[in-house]
Amino acid sequence: MYTFRVKKFGAFLSFLKKSTILLLRGAFWAAVVLVILATALVVKYGRDLPDYKKLAAYSPPVATRLYAADGSLLIEYAEERRVFIEFEDMPPQLVNAFVAAEDKNFWRHAGIDVFGIARAATNNLIKILGGPTRFSGASTVTQQVAKNFFLSSDRTIARKAKEAILALRLERAFSKQHIMTLYLNQIFLGARAYGVGSASLMYFNKPVAELSLSQMAFLASLPKAPNNRDRAVERRNYVLRRMMDEGFITKQQMTEAMSDPLNINRGFMAQMEDDFQYFAEDVRRELLNKIGREMLYNDGLYVKTTIVPELQRAAAAALKSAIDTYSQGREERLQGAIIVVNPHTGRVLAMSGGDSFAESSFNRATQAMRQVGSTIKPFVYLAALETGNYTPQTLLMDAPIVGWREDEKLWKPENYDRKFLGNVPFRLSLETSRNVPTVRLVDDIGVRRAVATAQRFGVYDNNMRHMNLSLALGSGETTLAKLALGYAAFINGGYRHDLKLVDYVQDRHGKIIGTRNQESAGDMSMEWTPGMLPPERVEPGEALADPQSLYQIVSILQGAVEMGTGRQARVPGRTIAGKTGTTNEVRDVWFVGFSKDLVAGVYLGYDNPHPLGPGAGSYMAAKVFGDFMKVALQNESNRPFPIPDGLELIRVNRATGIAASQDPEGTIILEAFKPGQKPNPPRGAPNEDGASGETVVGGVF
Repeated sequence: MYTFRVKKFGAFLSFLKKSTILLLRGAFWAAVVLVILATALVVKYGRDLPDYKKLAAYSPPVATRLYAADGSLLIEYAEERRVFIEFEDMPPQLVNAFVAAEDKNFWRHAGIDVFGIARAATNNLIKILGGPTRFSGASTVTQQVAKNFFLSSDRTIARKAKEAILALRLERAFSKQHIMTLYLNQIFLGARAYGVGSASLMYFNKPVAELSLSQMAFLASLPKAPNNRDRAVERRNYVLRRMMDEGFITKQQMTEAMSDPLNINRGFMAQMEDDFQYFAEDVRRELLNKIGREMLYNDGLYVKTTIVPELQRAAAAALKSAIDTYSQGREERLQGAIIVVNPHTGRVLAMSGGDSFAESSFNRATQAMRQVGSTIKPFVYLAALETGNYTPQTLLMDAPIVGWREDEKLWKPENYDRKFLGNVPFRLSLETSRNVPTVRLVDDIGVRRAVATAQRFGVYDNNMRHMNLSLALGSGETTLAKLALGYAAFINGGYRHDLKLVDYVQDRHGKIIGTRNQESAGDMSMEWTPGMLPPERVEPGEALADPQSLYQIVSILQGAVEMGTGRQARVPGRTIAGKTGTTNEVRDVWFVGFSKDLVAGVYLGYDNPHPLGPGAGSYMAAKVFGDFMKVALQNESNRPFPIPDGLELIRVNRATGIAASQDPEGTIILEAFKPGQKPNPPRGAPNEDGASGETVVGGVF
């Protein structure tokens, strides 16, 4: 019996030995076959592969971002939304989340995961046979980097072979940290977001350093189905379980993270308030023209714009309120625009180009050419002051004009109130926007002089062919932006500035760059040193007018707000000046006004010009201005307009222009007179040349 057992055991050992030899031979030949196969694949697909070494200095396309004057993010421009983040700036748990979800052996394998391939093959076989598993892949993070940077997504043996070869080469060339950096900055995570930095902003409106564990796990769940967020919580929880299984987090951390609400920012595509969209679109068009599409959308520029968020919101709210109020109960919705400019630099501090950017991107502040109405009159009256033949109290005749002919047509100018006041002072005529005295004034100084002044200040283009009286009264077309810049010259010393939307542009490395249409702002990149003074202000060319004439106009426009047609623009306790404007049949209404350091223009009308209707008027635009300025100036101390040297302030009667000492009845004001100018003489008193003091500018009609 014992002998039999020994023989049986010996036979078993012999069988085991033979089996082991066969298995070893099989494994050997299998290995040989695999080596031959791998060699064949390398020989076939390993040639002419992309140059992976360029990834050593990876510089991906990065979104250009626009920032407001206070540093807050407005919007980004990109074909692919991307924020590049170095590995050392990645939260460790964010890296762990992607490792757990995508490649648990990442830190150990050499580019391809043999055990992962075997596991995936087994699972897929079981699935084919009807087992309770799901189809799975075995691509490592390194393989995904190879595919995302160099290969297509074709499901072919050739592509998989090239992917594996490149993965092995990447592992030999770069550190694991560098490969993970490439992966986390390149992976597509939905909603045009490439990389975790952009996705963090897209989904949670925060940088990766501020993400919670729950949010990190959500981002790590996205590569499998980046555009399907319906199962966000379920997939987030799967990643958290994987992180616990791999020992990255404790069970308690997992449980707490699973209970956190995700609070996905589903409205991110409308990332910027509608209030800012018109401004941002004008910036985009300007940059596109100056630096080109490739640089704008892919070079990760930092664009510091001029917009001031609190002023922008106040301006948009004031405009919106006026449009809503007027449009209530009407079939057609009113449109409009507002623009706020720093008069000393041309920097745009606020801009809204319409009722809703989502419904119409047409910017009525910078693109709409409309008749300006009486807002042109300050330039006409300035032209008269510059002749030296007028003072702010020169009497103009406000009486019917009969038989006036223009362009072969008879024309009877009328005032807005259809009344005539007789002889009115120059100031009072402009403050109350009298048309008939203005016609007589233009006839006296000449149409060409009046229109040329508006052209000199940039309100009218210089290529106007037909000079006629109606241009001097506001029939010419311009934009709200040009009109506002024209008014800015009244208070900045008489200098003409271009509209400025951008303060400076930096590349992704922080270097100030120039554009095709401007010199590089190299001086802006100078290092600050103690005691360094700010650069001297350089004005653009010569002054457009003498400071004394400019102040006289400013003083009259201040009167237009305090006692004239612009009373709706008043701000209690603040020095404000401005002028209303209305076109024929009240098709468009305007107001442009200013404090010492702010200019704001407002326009209201329909896109297809037609009368606004009963009750409408320029007071509507003046109210928008006033509502805005109350917010803009609420924390500012009052700053009167500076008075140039050489002017003499004399108390006069506003209605007659006679010195208050000789005509004390009625409203008394302080009037600014140039050297040699003086108030009107009392009625009937002779002038120095012996003529009656009743002489007025009235023409022969």
